[in-house]
Parts: sequence; structure tokens; C-alpha cells
Amino acid sequence: MNHIDGRVFALSVGFLCLVTLPLVLYPEASGQLITLTYDWLALHLGPIYLWAGVATLAFSLYLASGRYASVVLGSDGETPEFSNASWFSMLFCAGIASGLLYWGVIEWAHYYRSPPYGAEAGSVEAALWATSYPLFHWGVTAWGFYTLPTLAVAYACHRRGESAYRLSKACRPVLGARADGTIGRLIDVIFMVGILGGASTSLGLSTPLIAEGFAELTGTVRSFGLDIGIVLTCSLIFAVSVYVGLERGIRVLSNVNLVLALSFVAFVLLAGDTLFIIKMSTTAVGHMLENFIRMNLWTDPIAQTGFVEDWTIFYWAWWIAYAPFVGLFVARISRGRSIRQVVLGTLVLGTAGSWLFFMVLGNYALSLELAQQVPVLSILEEQGAPAAIVAVVLSLPLGEIALGVFCLVALLYLATTFDSAAYTLASAASRDLGPQGDPSPGHRGFWALALAALPIALLGIGGLRSLQTASLVASVPLLGVGLLLAISLRRALREDFG
Repeated sequence: MNHIDGRVFALSVGFLCLVTLPLVLYPEASGQLITLTYDWLALHLGPIYLWAGVATLAFSLYLASGRYASVVLGSDGETPEFSNASWFSMLFCAGIASGLLYWGVIEWAHYYRSPPYGAEAGSVEAALWATSYPLFHWGVTAWGFYTLPTLAVAYACHRRGESAYRLSKACRPVLGARADGTIGRLIDVIFMVGILGGASTSLGLSTPLIAEGFAELTGTVRSFGLDIGIVLTCSLIFAVSVYVGLERGIRVLSNVNLVLALSFVAFVLLAGDTLFIIKMSTTAVGHMLENFIRMNLWTDPIAQTGFVEDWTIFYWAWWIAYAPFVGLFVARISRGRSIRQVVLGTLVLGTAGSWLFFMVLGNYALSLELAQQVPVLSILEEQGAPAAIVAVVLSLPLGEIALGVFCLVALLYLATTFDSAAYTLASAASRDLGPQGDPSPGHRGFWALALAALPIALLGIGGLRSLQTASLVASVPLLGVGLLLAISLRRALREDFG
């Protein structure tokens, strides 16, 4: 514990307490304030988020195709620390959490009943937008948010020898000595706040889903107490995982869970209407690519239906809040890889993996709705998303076994995301670890448990809006930090390579 940076640690814990206590003591007033905050920020800052997505993707592609693409994030000739399969499984599991299972099954339904661009609800056009918008929200623009902090931190630590995995260290080409002072610590606290906000959204979405599945399997009634029990179980799993370390814990857990998840997706593809799933997926990819630029820049200024604010802005804020944590973690596991390998691995493989879940799980659920086998929309409206997702999974052959596997995969995805988050939080609150050093097990275990505090408080308020607001508020200051990272990385590359 001697490596802990006391100021960063204390400020981050203090912020966590400052936010959590009012949510617990004054839930009703907090809920109203959360709604007002989200609506104001999404309305007034929405275009900034859209342009941030376009700029980040363009910058990532520039790095992957330009003169710096072959630069190794480490010593020249150094080989990667992890195999390609392990590297991708850790990257993917850290980057998507069990939110992919949640939205993969049900996101299309929200768009099908309230489609964008003036389409009629329940129409063929609505179905096209319903199946293509999830691919956009989990596509290359979204994954582009991860590449910037990954490359900036990896270059600073593996190429320039910075002693800690911190955003502040990656900003040294611009900040100079101030990266070690008050400004640097402020950046690191902002980063940790972003993790807490983004992680709270993931845990808050996934916990009710896992609890709903557990209640269905055991014949019990889902309650707030059960939700808390699920959160604590997740905390215990990822506390043990981070305690045993990166090699034995996170890597093994990520590999096992990716195999389980892909096996489940393959089962759904074969057990469902395979032809419909393939045809609808192909159509959705074409429709998304046809409208890609339009979807990136649409602000809906005339009709003002709220679609962009409720969905695209929420997603971009969620990805931005998550990006520094995923970036620092992926930077840690990417030593020895070139800039091109990291960018293409993140953009192409991350997008392909996400699309696979949406194309199979989402279109399977859509086929049930269209064939009137499961009233997905009605269940969503009357009982909520977790109940609708459970009903979809139970419709599979060997439904209860399928639901058990689904819940296990969701639980492990949540654990792999949060053990990565705890690892990164502990790294950010440590000093002088070295480019291949790890924070102490006790420090990692503390953050694994502390991560559960804010999501539990938000679950007490209930509703998707509180979870969306957590990401949006946490992402606002990170917009400026992202710009600083891009300038710093560009300057460092020019200084080192001309």
C-alpha cells in the first residue's frame, strides 16, 4: 500500500461519498434533480458529443493509416505480452460489460415502438431503423472513443517510460511539469469520476436483468434486496479476480467468459429462425452503412422528438465516461503492439464482436415479436426490459438451462468489466508503479468493493434516466481531457519521429 497516492485516493473516495449519500438520504428529490440535469445537458451539449465522436474516429483512423502506424508501443522489436486471443478477450470483456447482453436483446424494441426520422411505429421502416441503430451505437464511432486514451497512455508508459498508468502522465507533452502537480491530479480525479459514473450505468442496467433471471429460475420474487445481493455477489467475484492479479484473474476470467458468450450466441442462431436472423442482419448492416454519416451528425433540430438526446447522446456519454478506464486497461495489456494493431483491433474486432450479439440476439427477439410467439413489446411496456429479456431467452429450447447460462454469462461479463475497472482505479490512485507494475492486491480489492456503492444508490431511485445521467455528468469534463490527450499524443509523436 506504500504506492498509493493519498491525495488522488482521498479526493476520489470523498467524491464517491458526496454523491452517494444524498441519493440514499433524499431519493425522491435526487431523482427529480437527476432528470432535470440530464435533460439540460443532453439538449445543450448534444452537438458537441456528436462532433467529438466524428473527430475521435477520424483521429484514430489517421493514426492507423499514417506515418506513425508502425510505431511500437514499447521498445523497437518488442513482442506482445499477451497472445492475440487473450488480448482481444480482455479488451472486449472490459469494453462492453454485460450491457451488451441487456441491449443486445431489447434495444431494437425501443426504436421499433418510437422510431427516428418520423417513421411510423411498427412499420417496415421502423424495423429497419430498429435493427440498424444498435449497430451504429455499438460500432466504429463508439469504439473509436476507446482508442484515443489507449494510445495516449500506452505511448507515454511503454515508449516514453512514464512510471504510472495515468491520464495526467499522457498529457505531459502539453502540461510539462504540471502533469505531476495540481492540474495532473485534477485530471486523474476526473478520470476516476468518469469510471464511477460509467460503471454505475453498467452495473445498474445489468443487476436488475440478472436478478430477474435468478428470480425466474428459483421461483422467487425480484426485490430491491435481491438486486443488492446480486451487486454484492458481483463485487465479491471481481474482488477475488483482481486480488489474484492480471495474469491469473482477469485474463482467465475473460477467456472463459468469451467462449461461453460466443457459444450462447451460436446456440441462439441455430435454435431460432436462422434464415430470418441472417437476412435481417445483412439488411441492417447495409442500412446502417448507407446512413452512417447521417446518423453521426443528426441533431433532430426541427421535430425535436428527443431521440438523439435519449439514445445517441446517452451512448456517446457512456462510451466517453468508460473510455479512460478501458484505455488505461488496454494500454496495460498492449505493450509490444503497434499503433495500427491497437487501432484496428479495437475498431474492427470490437465492432464485429458487438454486432454479432445484436444481429443474433436482437433479430431473434424481433422474429418472436413479428411471429407473435412472444409479445416482447407488450412485456417491455408493462413489466420492463428485464422481464422482456427473460421472456425472450425462456422461449429458446431448454429455456431454463438457456436462461441459467445467459445469467452466468451476464454475471461474468459484469465481473470482468469491474475487475478491469478496479484494476485501473487502483493504478490511477498509485504512484511510480513502472510500465509493467501492478497496484497492490489490497488496493485493487478496495476499489472492487467501492465500485458497488454508487450503483446501489442509483438502483434505489430506479429508472433508466438516473443511470443515463450518471454517465452524462461524468463524461462532461472528460471531453476536455480527450482533446488534451489528442494534442499531447500528436505532439509526442512529432517530437520523437518528426
